[in-house]
This record gives sequence, structure tokens and C-alpha cells, in this order.
Amino acid sequence: MKLGQVMHDKLFVFLEKYLTLTKDEKQVIVSLDIFHSIKKGTVLLEEDQVSTNSFFVLNGCLRTYYIIDGEEKTTAFYTEMEGITPHCVMSKRPSEYYLSAVEDSLIIVSNLEMEEVINSKFPRFEILCRRLSEDRLAKKQIDLDEFKTSSPEQRYLNILEKRPDLIQRVPQHQLASYLGIKPQSLSRLRARILEKK
Repeated sequence: MKLGQVMHDKLFVFLEKYLTLTKDEKQVIVSLDIFHSIKKGTVLLEEDQVSTNSFFVLNGCLRTYYIIDGEEKTTAFYTEMEGITPHCVMSKRPSEYYLSAVEDSLIIVSNLEMEEVINSKFPRFEILCRRLSEDRLAKKQIDLDEFKTSSPEQRYLNILEKRPDLIQRVPQHQLASYLGIKPQSLSRLRARILEKK
């Protein structure tokens, strides 16, 4: 089976959690030029760039980060079956942050124009997009609340529990930045947690 077919099937399994797709609808998705393979380190969005693109990870890892006083501050990681519509897409203003690939990734890139064309051909896609957006928004709110009400150690334990793959996949300095601590503090924190076990 070709890689493209595997990726299409993976996407359809995910989408059908929300809506059963017809053969025609699947064909429309496959026919679009939305599947992209990108290399680790590829910057998809830069600060001050205006973009109309949304991204969905089929395989790999993306991250958002700000550069403040010359230092990268990681705010989120996006892995398999997670999507991001940068704020600048909706506000039509320049981006305030960067989006880049943490590892070689297979992603879907879409834009509002493309989505409008699909929705006009297949109105059910609008329902699908709305359900996906509602799910994503609820998840983001829970993540944000947990993050704001927890210590760095609790945040790390949350990652260990909910997203353990990030520990292996993400460079330590990016993970430390995401937790709001320095890499040295992350090393000490890990050692402390191991001692408790």
C-alpha cells in the first residue's frame, strides 16, 4: 500500500469519528492538493507574516513559539490528528508567533477559500468542520486551565500521563520552554520524579 493511501485512510478513520463520509466526499478530499511532506525545522509561519493557511498533522510534530528578547518561548505542540488554525488567519493581521516542524512531518494544509469550495459542493463538510472546531476549542480550554493552575512539576507529570510521546520526541530545551522553566530545572525535576518512584 502506498504511503499516500495510508495517510488518506488514517485521515478518513479520524474524520469518521465525527461524520460518515461517502465515496464521493472521500474522492474530493483525495483530489485536493492538501497533503504535504515537510522536513524537520521547516518554518510554516513566521512572526509578522500574514497567512490564510490552517494545518493538520497526520504524522509528525509541529510547535508554536514566540521569540521574546531573543529567546524562544514554546506555547504548544501539535502531534498526530491535531490541527491548528493560526490566529492571523481569522484576524487577517500579521502573526504574533512562529509555527515550525519539530520532526519530519506529513501534514494537511488548507485555507478558507478551499474550505468554502468544499462546503459549497458538500454542505456536510461544514458540520464536520464545526464539530472538529468545537472539540478542539474545548480541549484547548481544558489544557489552558490545567496549565495556569499547576506547578512546573504538575505540568510535567501531566505530559507524562497524557502525552508521554512528547518526552521522547521533543528536544529538552523546547519541552522546558513549554513548561515555563529552564532546561537545567527540567533535568532536576526529572531526577526528583525518578527518585520518588
